[in-house]
Amino acid sequence: MKDIFFCPEESNFYSNCLETFVLNNCRNSESIVEFGSGDGSPMINSLLKNKFDAVIHGFELNTLAWKLANSKIDEYNLAHKYIISNSCLFNSSQPKAEYLVANPPYLPAPDPDIYMPLLFGGVDGATVTNNLLSLGYKNVLVLVSSFSNPTSTIKIAAKNHYFVQNFMVLPLKFGYYSSEPKVKKYIDSLRQKKMAFCSENHYFLAGVLFRNSQESTINLSNELAQVMTSL
Repeated sequence: MKDIFFCPEESNFYSNCLETFVLNNCRNSESIVEFGSGDGSPMINSLLKNKFDAVIHGFELNTLAWKLANSKIDEYNLAHKYIISNSCLFNSSQPKAEYLVANPPYLPAPDPDIYMPLLFGGVDGATVTNNLLSLGYKNVLVLVSSFSNPTSTIKIAAKNHYFVQNFMVLPLKFGYYSSEPKVKKYIDSLRQKKMAFCSENHYFLAGVLFRNSQESTINLSNELAQVMTSL
């Protein structure tokens, strides 16, 4: 869904997070569920660089993106390890897996009537991300934006017994969709409420690996919060 619309820097960053935090650490028996596979490019690029032999179950609601993804999967002969359904993960039977990964929609706005409604992340931008942290997967890799109420995501994660196992951060300029006057004005209002953290032209995007606290001895939640609220 989202991959068709986000910038190349974001796509490459997501791919790098997939490799560093998930594919490089997966055992062959461990499977992955992906929310919002988009056109499949980040995952495909990562798979072409890694010897990952388990199965990735992707979910993509947008039919055009789903068709593009499957075309690329066939082109690179990855159909045996990357399977994408034209459906929503939240409305599915939610297959079992060791990892859930996603670059979820995170644009905050008062309503989805924006340039690209598929990028609407709820009124604070964190709704979809926080819902993903309620599905019960042991490891969850998500991209978290500093202007999308990141502190709520960290709190929701802790409430659901997740610690921050690792993270990396990318500074980004506001792009076409985040600079839409309606969206930018709304982000400014969230900033006044300490729900968005950004400068006039930049924000932080973090790739965060959350792990169930029963499985983790590392907790970088405070460090992540400090970084994401520093702008």
